[in-house]
Amino acid sequence: MKHTLNKTRLSVAVLAALSGMNLSPVQAQTVNNDDTLEVIEVTSFRGSLIKAKDLKREAIISRDSILAEDIADFPDLNLADSLQRVPGITITREAGEGRQISLRGLGPDFTRVQVNGMEAMGTSASPMDAKGSVSRTRGFDFNVFASELFNRIDVNKTYSADQEEGGIGGTVGLYTAKPFDYSGFKSAVSLRGGYNDNSEETDPRFAGLISNTWNNVGALVSVAYSERNTTEFGTNTTRWRRETGKSAADDTNTALQAELDSGELWFPRGHRFSLWNNQQQRLGLTGALQFKPSDDFSVTLDVMYAQLENNQDEHHSAVKDNKVVKDLEWVENDGQKEVVYASYEDATWRNENSRRFNESTFNQYTLTAQWQLTDNLNMTGLLGTSSSDFEQPRVQKSNIHARKKVDIISDFTGDRFYGASYSPGFDTSGIEGFEVKDIYLQENYINNDFDTAKVDFTYYTGDTGVLSFGANYKEFENSEYQLSQSNAQNIAPQNTGDITLTANMTSVFTQHPDTNWIQGNLSVLLDHYGLADYRIDDSNINRNTKSPVNEETLAFYVTYGWEMELGGNPLRIQSGLRYFETEITAAGISNGVDIETSRTYSDVLPTLNMVYELNDDMLLRFGASQNITRPSLGAVSYNASVSQTSGDAITSVSMGNPTLEPFESTNLDLAYEWYFDEVGYLSAALFHKKIDNFIVSTTTEVVYSSLGLPASLLPADKTVDSIFYLDRPENLDSSTIKGMELSFSRDLDFLPAPFDNLGVITNYTYADGEALYRNIYGEEGNNQYKAFTGLSKNSYNFTLYYEQDNWGGRISAAYRSPYIASASSTGDQDESGYHETTYIDFSAFYQITESVRLNLEGINLTDEREELYSDSHDRQYNTTSSGRTVMAGVTVQF
Repeated sequence: MKHTLNKTRLSVAVLAALSGMNLSPVQAQTVNNDDTLEVIEVTSFRGSLIKAKDLKREAIISRDSILAEDIADFPDLNLADSLQRVPGITITREAGEGRQISLRGLGPDFTRVQVNGMEAMGTSASPMDAKGSVSRTRGFDFNVFASELFNRIDVNKTYSADQEEGGIGGTVGLYTAKPFDYSGFKSAVSLRGGYNDNSEETDPRFAGLISNTWNNVGALVSVAYSERNTTEFGTNTTRWRRETGKSAADDTNTALQAELDSGELWFPRGHRFSLWNNQQQRLGLTGALQFKPSDDFSVTLDVMYAQLENNQDEHHSAVKDNKVVKDLEWVENDGQKEVVYASYEDATWRNENSRRFNESTFNQYTLTAQWQLTDNLNMTGLLGTSSSDFEQPRVQKSNIHARKKVDIISDFTGDRFYGASYSPGFDTSGIEGFEVKDIYLQENYINNDFDTAKVDFTYYTGDTGVLSFGANYKEFENSEYQLSQSNAQNIAPQNTGDITLTANMTSVFTQHPDTNWIQGNLSVLLDHYGLADYRIDDSNINRNTKSPVNEETLAFYVTYGWEMELGGNPLRIQSGLRYFETEITAAGISNGVDIETSRTYSDVLPTLNMVYELNDDMLLRFGASQNITRPSLGAVSYNASVSQTSGDAITSVSMGNPTLEPFESTNLDLAYEWYFDEVGYLSAALFHKKIDNFIVSTTTEVVYSSLGLPASLLPADKTVDSIFYLDRPENLDSSTIKGMELSFSRDLDFLPAPFDNLGVITNYTYADGEALYRNIYGEEGNNQYKAFTGLSKNSYNFTLYYEQDNWGGRISAAYRSPYIASASSTGDQDESGYHETTYIDFSAFYQITESVRLNLEGINLTDEREELYSDSHDRQYNTTSSGRTVMAGVTVQF
């Protein structure tokens, strides 16, 4: 079937690339009048694959799409989990559920996310410091949203001038359902129950949709609600340290003392058993009103609300004061002596437990209009506002420690990434010898607001020409602050000497599968010290504490696309320019005085995208563009964090830098795509990005008084004349990231029955990129090239599915190789990161009737272990298991 050169076909490809159009699959079919395109009405997982393949093929840029045929029909229960199936995407997880994505080796900050055509933020938090805790980045937390709210995801990997600037990695578009996506009345209800073998809880999940159209008016409402109880447990070390100052228990053991004094032994800072529980509630609502009086004009109002609540508690039992050594064993680890067994004398146990509550709330309103002004001129306009707020009004923590000095053994000989510690002859679950150490309180708040207005025009010229132009205004405001207090209000407990534990102040924690320990009863302790209703005094909150950032951007673009013949085959070309100007305003305090700085930067971004059809089924795709990514919010704010480390060591101060320039990239992409059969395609893509203005953290020695920060932030034994390490981001380097993607999909219908209903989807991504990290191990001038944070060099996905008319199933594996989470300028480690993981999931359905479908899902079937390593010598930092989850339910359509 020969593809003809005609205006309509190119128009569809160009319009589908416009972010403001929000074309649904149904709308795309309506616009496309090309008789050469085959329209296939198929439901089910295979039907979604066919439609996604058609969207990929017709796009002028490199794009992958995920489609859901019906409510609760997304391939996974979480948007990030679905996205990990897309070539080039890897994800990070929170309690086994996807949270953030990396695209083609670039971390979450480099990927823009749009909801219904408008840029948005989703902000949540982790109870683990090792997983970023509460961060102020541009990374989007996909776990804020229920997957049932969306029926389409687009992943735009290459850039065209009609897209908003800001995503060097790419742009992810999330789309909720519209009433005209369906033919007339549509309603559905989905009920599911899930069970996790770690939490041993049964969790409900509900979704419902009702939609109808009345001639030229349509309305749709959807709701999704879920509860999720999770338990992660394991062990950790809070890094390793090359320690001196330890002494041999037997002072006649001169050989052991000599080893301890050598400074060559690496010890865990404090091995501990850990467990995290979370009771999560997630609610999502969408509404859509569409008015379509004619084929030439339509208006859509989209409303979206999402709320994620987390009630978390965590529990730790840690080895402390391990200075006296009876015996030890070490192994040679790439030239370093790593202690894998140690018997300590006169050590102590410190047992911590805490609880926290946080809430993420997302609101968005968008009004989109599409108007066919003339036969050749189309206009699309969008007005939108959104807010994404994170509130953590409660972090309450208690520490108790053993007054009695005991023998403790820490043993890593059996498993270097899952050590064990124990005290022969001492009951760690008994109250004897324990006393209160401290009470700690904290609060965190983050606010994000977007306002957007944009208009796009498309003008058809001649037989194949399409001229697109438009303007975009966007204002983004962000602020955050943290309140914390130890031994709050000088009441608890060391400030008063009231540290004695009574039986009602404690409980025995038995949930960890490896050991039991005594811990403080947090409610009783808070009540005992008069802190049950205590709130941290916020009278000292100022502009430096909130460190607000405001960005206003005005942009204009123009693109021109046309078709021509080259060697007798169609060649589609789109070229464009985008101009933007951004004014950034940051407020704070300098030298004790309130200040506000504003600066403006602008640029012109050229783009060129071409698609050459080698024949009816094969094409070559080429893209060349320039793009930017704006610095993270914490990097450009005036926020300051002063370490509370005391003693002789130099303490550090971390501060933002409002004068930072954005990352700038020059991008080249080349792809070969072969489409065959209904779902079959084979593709191979190469990508290359040269990134300038790379932002790195620099460390310099400064006198504290020169920073203009209040003395109240100082540790107890420091003064304004003390020397501090100042960690601050700077634009210093250029870097390059490159790689390739391979994808394959097809039905295995050539196999004999019944195996002819099998199908396979698989992809592989290789990415390589390095950045220069400075002052490694805290050593001045020790600069090293290491991989980008979040970059896994190798990742792959494999899905095998089987589908008949009334039942089917699929099993999927997602692999990512090790990656660096952060590089460090401390003396403890040069980097930290995660080991490779392979997650295996399963899904099946049985269609009882045309309206009733049974569903079964299995998530993380192998209970994959997450291993966070410390240092390039690969020592344990944190190891956790989140357990397997099984969900079963029913979907009913009316």
